[in-house]
Amino acid sequence: ADYWPEFAQAGKEDVTVRTLLNHRAGVVGFDEPITLDDFEHRPEHVADVCARQRPFWAPGTDQGYHGVTFGLYAAELFLRVAGETLGAFFEREVRAPLGVDAWLGLPEAVEPRVARLYPAGTWDRVSKLGPMLLRRKTAEGKTLRAILKGDSDTVHAFKHPADLGPRTISAFDTRRARALELPWVNAVANARAVATVYGALIGAAPPDLPRLVRPETLAWPMARQSWTERDRVLHKPMGFSVGFVKDEPHLFSPSVEAFGHPGAGGCLGWADPVLGFSMGYVMNRMDPRIRSPRALALARAVRESLGAR
Repeated sequence: ADYWPEFAQAGKEDVTVRTLLNHRAGVVGFDEPITLDDFEHRPEHVADVCARQRPFWAPGTDQGYHGVTFGLYAAELFLRVAGETLGAFFEREVRAPLGVDAWLGLPEAVEPRVARLYPAGTWDRVSKLGPMLLRRKTAEGKTLRAILKGDSDTVHAFKHPADLGPRTISAFDTRRARALELPWVNAVANARAVATVYGALIGAAPPDLPRLVRPETLAWPMARQSWTERDRVLHKPMGFSVGFVKDEPHLFSPSVEAFGHPGAGGCLGWADPVLGFSMGYVMNRMDPRIRSPRALALARAVRESLGAR
């Protein structure tokens, strides 16, 4: 609230930046609907909805993946502090210096190069998620049962915006959506770009490319700042550090200092500052599971090829 005074509404006045970035603020969803039209024509309304939102649990007391809201709160906070959008900053400080194919707010000239998304079909969802519904101890089973309850943190986390959610993946295959900065969901990149950006964070990019952050800044995502044995939204052991996922050791990397983030459908980007390498994986045929077996297998193959188990 020191940077965004309106944020202090509804009992959020003591929420710190660290609490927000570590998915512990409790603002996991929205009570008020927001739409693609709002993002396109009324961004100030989106900011007002964020500021008015009540926490779904006492801030700082628990962790739940802010799947949609994280990007919106972080982007508005960044705008208040820096005076520019995340997309503008990313273009100037990251994409242009590294020369990568990655954008938040896609230029129209790049539009013909973008691959179409193929969401998981009905049979794919039933065949892969159905058996997991019966496996009470799996993250997918717990999450599916939370969705079926109808009133859970999982439902709240992905309820709004309804026209940009899991049931409306086709909306992201439009020029209208890709032209906007939707910071929780619509960055467009290829796998080389994802790996290069993560590599530039830890000083593992090609030598002709700049390092993006100082070593002392890198200490923030390397340390685990939040951890729970059962996330309130994804129902699995996981942690966060200033927005990056800190997953279970040996899931993506054997190093506890590794950090990154999976994405919808199975895409993945991460860096291991101890082993000194980064990885990017993207796809357009989406997997409905929380943890894509393909992404996990690729991560395992990469680290084993480098002699790390």
